[in-house]
Amino acid sequence: MPGSVTDLMGIDSLLSDEEIQTRERIAEFVDRRLRPKIGEWYENAVLPVELIEEMAEQRLFGMHLKGYGCAGRSAVEYGLAMQELEAGDSGIRTVVSVQGSLAMSAIYKHGSEEQKEKWLPRMAKGEVIGCFGLTEPTAGSDPGSMATWATYEDGEWSLSGQKRWIGLASIAGVAIIWARVSNEDQVASGAIEEDKIKPGTDSAVRGFIVPTDSNGFEATPIEQKLSMRASLQCDIELSDVRLPKDAILPKHPGLKGPLSCLNEARYGISWGSLGAARDSIEVALDYAGERLQFGEPLSGYQLTQKKLVDMTVALNQGQLLALRLGRAKDAGELENHMISVAKLANCRTAIEIARECRTILGGNGITTEYSPLRHANNLEAVRTYEGTDEVHTLILGQKLTGIGAFRKA
Repeated sequence: MPGSVTDLMGIDSLLSDEEIQTRERIAEFVDRRLRPKIGEWYENAVLPVELIEEMAEQRLFGMHLKGYGCAGRSAVEYGLAMQELEAGDSGIRTVVSVQGSLAMSAIYKHGSEEQKEKWLPRMAKGEVIGCFGLTEPTAGSDPGSMATWATYEDGEWSLSGQKRWIGLASIAGVAIIWARVSNEDQVASGAIEEDKIKPGTDSAVRGFIVPTDSNGFEATPIEQKLSMRASLQCDIELSDVRLPKDAILPKHPGLKGPLSCLNEARYGISWGSLGAARDSIEVALDYAGERLQFGEPLSGYQLTQKKLVDMTVALNQGQLLALRLGRAKDAGELENHMISVAKLANCRTAIEIARECRTILGGNGITTEYSPLRHANNLEAVRTYEGTDEVHTLILGQKLTGIGAFRKA
């Protein structure tokens, strides 16, 4: 719970009353609606879609965006909300991330005023669910090699290709699909002026707003998952999906478009992963205080105390890092490499904490009655998506050395 014994550094004192109120409001929602049934939902691989309307009522969708019916809260408040949601379950936090940080942010950052007015108010209310189609079966960490293409002919676009691991796609009403577009088609459609084409290129990555009831759009849930089971990820097949001329997102052509949205999601993950870690520690603390071994509670043994101390110190370090990130974002001082520091470090810390907490629970820790192993399994996916450890390591390596090491001949 917020303000728990795990706050060894008095981090609460660094938060405003408004920030604490936001955190406690979302924590109450998690306690009331998630915790009683999350083990069942996870075991049965069910996304509780009935919570989507309630999450919209909590003003979680596009929470950090301003205008268009969005809450316009601070980056720190958004981060605290993500921490509380992921203390319930990573899959539930992902719903908010896909809707707000990815789909809504894409329209907010790269869309026309007409596109924003049409979609964002309804998405903020949860009336329309969105998804974000960037990753492909053979293009995860390397989106520049995507094989999905959009062509322009006779005043309309045609999209064909495949996407994979797309959150919420089978229940979404609108998809943001990223596709490669030739320079010739960009100019012909008026999506870019000829003199604005980047020298030495023959195409660029562009985003498209795709209603999911379009002919040729098919989303299929991915089953048999061992992680993110109370969530929904899909394969998307695009077969000559026809779209009007104005379906393209007009601003910021190139990979910077989708990557700026990924940074919004990575920011939320930097906070959210710590919610899973904190919840794991709190469960382990409660269990160790009640479980007797050799006539003494587990919490009275030195080895157990060392585990609990090491984990809580690491948790506090991660929370201070996330708070620094949030304050920089709110001040307009956030640099992209800072997000990589926090996403890399906090996901790595969180999964180690969840695994170690399971050891304190012993055999009972493998059941859905206790959260740490569920958190650890979920964090395998959280650690992978929106940039693997390796990708963020190379981003930081390039920042330190000035040498990009992503591709080697």
